Amino acid sequence: MTNKSYPTSSLIISTYNWPEALECCLKSILRQSLLPNEVIIADDGSTTDTRALIERFVQVFPVPLIHVWQPDDGFQLARIRNKAIARARYEYIIQIDSDLILHKRFVEDHLRVSNSGSFATGSRVILSESYSRKLLTLRQGRASIFRWGSLNKNNGLRIPALTKLYKKHRADDIFYLRGCNMAFWRKDLMAVNGYNEEIQGWGREDNEIAARLINLGITKMVVKHSAIVFHIYHKEKERNSVLTNNELLQKSISQKLIMAPMGIQNHLQSS
Repeated sequence: MTNKSYPTSSLIISTYNWPEALECCLKSILRQSLLPNEVIIADDGSTTDTRALIERFVQVFPVPLIHVWQPDDGFQLARIRNKAIARARYEYIIQIDSDLILHKRFVEDHLRVSNSGSFATGSRVILSESYSRKLLTLRQGRASIFRWGSLNKNNGLRIPALTKLYKKHRADDIFYLRGCNMAFWRKDLMAVNGYNEEIQGWGREDNEIAARLINLGITKMVVKHSAIVFHIYHKEKERNSVLTNNELLQKSISQKLIMAPMGIQNHLQSS
C-alpha cells in the first residue's frame, strides 16, 4: 500500500462450506486496485474442501491470507468474527461474506471514505439465480450490472461524487445496514468488546453491534455508489433464532449497552 493517507486495513471474509463462492470472492480480491494489508477468512466450521482451497490461494496471494477456523457448532457468526478480529493486525477492519464478488475498487473506496469516529455500511447488488450459477460454474471473480441477471442495478453504479450525499442517510437506523459490507476502526470494535456471542443462529448480530457502537458515540456512515459488492444467489437461511436475537438487540438498545457481555476479550490471549 503506497498511499499514506489511507489507513492500514484487514479484510475479513466470513465463510461456511461454500468453496465455489469463496473462490470467486478471492479472485475478486486479487483484482483490487488497492489491496488490504491482509485477508483473514473467518471460517465457521467448514470441511476440508474449504481448507484445501485456501491453501491453494495462499501460494499466489500477494498479501498474507490467514485462515481462522472453529469447529461446526451451528451458526456462530459472532464468535468467528471475533476470533478473526482478534487476529487482525491492522487499524481498519473491512468485513464481507464469502458469497460476494467485489468491485475492483471496493477496498480502495472503503479506505477513501473511512473517517475517525464512524463505522461504515454499504449496499449490495443482488444477482439472479441463473447469473450466479454461471459465475460459479466458471469460477469468475468479476460480475457486472450490465450483464443479464443483475437485480437492483442502481446499487452497482459507482459514482463517487454522489457518495458524500448519502453519508448521513438514516444514520440512527440500525436496521438500515448490511453486515456483509461493513467497515470499522479496530479500536472501536475493541471498545465495545466486539460482537455479542450471546447471539447465535441467523440474524441481528450486525444490528446489535451497530447499536452498541452508536451508544458509544460512533456514527453510522452509509456508503452508496462506492464500495460495491455483487451478491451470489443462495436460498435464505433458517431464521428460527430471530426472536431470541431480537430480545438481545432490544436489550442493548433499551439499556444503552456498550460492552458485549460475551465478546472479543475471550479470544485476545489465544490470538
